[in-house]
Amino acid sequence: MITVVGSINLDLIANVDRLPGPGETLRSSGFSTSAGGKGANQALAAARAGGQTRMIGAVGRDGFASEALACLKEAKVDLTGVREAAAATGIALIFVDEKGENVIVVAPGANDTVLAGDLTKARFTEDEVVLLQHEIPLATIEATLSAVAAAGGTSVLNTAPFRAEAAKLLPEADFVIANETEFDLYADALQLVGDDRKSRMRDFAGRTGRTIIVTLGADGVIAATPEHELAVPALDVTPVDTVGAGDTFCGYFGAGLAAGLPLDEALRRAAAAGSLACLKKGAQPAIPHANEVDAALSKGNA
Repeated sequence: MITVVGSINLDLIANVDRLPGPGETLRSSGFSTSAGGKGANQALAAARAGGQTRMIGAVGRDGFASEALACLKEAKVDLTGVREAAAATGIALIFVDEKGENVIVVAPGANDTVLAGDLTKARFTEDEVVLLQHEIPLATIEATLSAVAAAGGTSVLNTAPFRAEAAKLLPEADFVIANETEFDLYADALQLVGDDRKSRMRDFAGRTGRTIIVTLGADGVIAATPEHELAVPALDVTPVDTVGAGDTFCGYFGAGLAAGLPLDEALRRAAAAGSLACLKKGAQPAIPHANEVDAALSKGNA
């Protein structure tokens, strides 16, 4: 079982020739909506990887909620842990220019109402993998990490988006996943020792007894456990849109752990899935299914 405790959003995406300046109004060349939120993205990725998945989170009592949950319902993710809140469904307002650059404003809405009390019916077990991110209150993340540890389960903390006050939570997770920018910032916050990223990763793993995983985009993934280090390449692809690639990696990694895969194999499948997610636009629509990942790996591309 894979449980995701996290955010659920609806993305509102406007395409513009260039990003507006302060006080400027521009005409959009296109508009679309897409289900999003790091929690929901990771839950969908875990489900498409073949894992039995449930989601714990919150949406509003508004018209955005059904669209935000549509892909999860289609993938048969268990949504009994998703609560309706008085606050609005979380929204991400995204402007994308013709070069692919973007600016994003997130209105967390119902995501800020995901509290420790929402875990009362979770009943985590020792064979459960629980995924977390930083788009819900940190007190809820801390309570979840404690509950998973007490149950003997496995916790995976994705450190996005960076929040300096969350640094203290990283040593509490069994597996920590960060991109290179996030890890460097947390390394400073945690005062990790080392002359380069890999040495600071070794310091984190040695100090905490945990596994740290750093995603490097086209350069693949590196990881450090208390015992050894690993490096896994990404697929050789020409990206169309990198939105959601990190969430795809996290969801597939969690599913790999839940399936009992060795760490190197779980990383390899997750890296391949993250690469394939770059071949389509949007976050959830681009998340590949397990057979697509199998096909890519069988070609020897990773």
